[in-house]
Amino acid sequence: MVRELRYPFSAAKRVLALWIFVIGISNGASSFAQTKQPQPNQAQPQQAPATSGQEIPTPSTQEVPNSLQSGGGISGTVVDPDGAVIANVKITLTQTGATSTGATKTEARSDDQGNFIFTNVAPGPFQLSVTAPGFAPLDRSGVLQAGETLVLPQIALAVAHNTVDVEVTVSQQQVAEEEIKVEETQRLLGVFPNFYVSYLPDAAPLTKKLKFQLAWKATVDPVTFVVTGAVAGGEQAVDEFSGYGQGMQGYAKRYGAAYADQVAGTFIGSAILPSLFKQDPRYFVKGSGSTKSRFFYAVESAVICRGDNGHRQLNYSYILGDLASGAISNLYYPAQNRNGAALTFENGLIGIGAGALGNVLQEFFLRRFTHSAQGTSKP
Repeated sequence: MVRELRYPFSAAKRVLALWIFVIGISNGASSFAQTKQPQPNQAQPQQAPATSGQEIPTPSTQEVPNSLQSGGGISGTVVDPDGAVIANVKITLTQTGATSTGATKTEARSDDQGNFIFTNVAPGPFQLSVTAPGFAPLDRSGVLQAGETLVLPQIALAVAHNTVDVEVTVSQQQVAEEEIKVEETQRLLGVFPNFYVSYLPDAAPLTKKLKFQLAWKATVDPVTFVVTGAVAGGEQAVDEFSGYGQGMQGYAKRYGAAYADQVAGTFIGSAILPSLFKQDPRYFVKGSGSTKSRFFYAVESAVICRGDNGHRQLNYSYILGDLASGAISNLYYPAQNRNGAALTFENGLIGIGAGALGNVLQEFFLRRFTHSAQGTSKP
């Protein structure tokens, strides 16, 4: 009985021991496999096969460009002449030959403290151009060594000088006014008016106002009154215009007629008609060329004048002025001396002839006797 009870127990122990052994073997094999296999997503270093007589190279870092390995920096501060910092100043960094393509330019702005900085600057020569509104531009140059951080001394900008180009343009009217002021001082022998002569070949044309001003100046000049008195005295001495009679009454009539001729001829021929026809009433002395050319120029100027446009033209003003003043004189000359149209044209032709003779004298002789005569260029 006893042997039957022990056998089952011994058999169970064997089965249990065998099961434990199998489980242990299985677990050991699993652990060994885990140690031999790489973990997922874990890179394994690759071993280069060794060769006889050669050194196995060690892993190297990624190659860095020279511009980054040796790059430096440039910084500085911009101030005004009083030492106060200037913000928002434009600084341009120029490097020649920094790259294979040639010069490179980089821009920066100064901050609120006037500071600026350039980073990753390649070594070599450089130039800084500093510009700011209201200040004179400034250039600085230097050489940056490899890896150097260069701090520049304070950059002081000078205040820009305001240069204003002013072109003064004088109108023709102003030029003419100045020229007339000189002409109104021209007097033969320092006494007799010589206002209607210009010694400037390029004199400015007269305005209507100046034409009337010159006529008024000539008719109210004291010498005009004296000359008129002398003419009236000569007429009375030879009893010309006998209808006026003799004595003071006759002299006064002759004086009035002579002065009326002067005023009418001057205003009509030298102011009114020149303003209407836009012609210049003055004689312009040629002063150069052959004697013959100057003589004919002077004679023809009695009937040929200069227009306000500068061109030579028929002198309607002078011719019609003489005829008009001659016609008006018929109103106050004695009845026996009024020959109508005949007297008018006679006086007109006499006036033209006298004008031609006066021009010849002006061209060749009277300038040297005229005080305050203008030169040959504009003042």
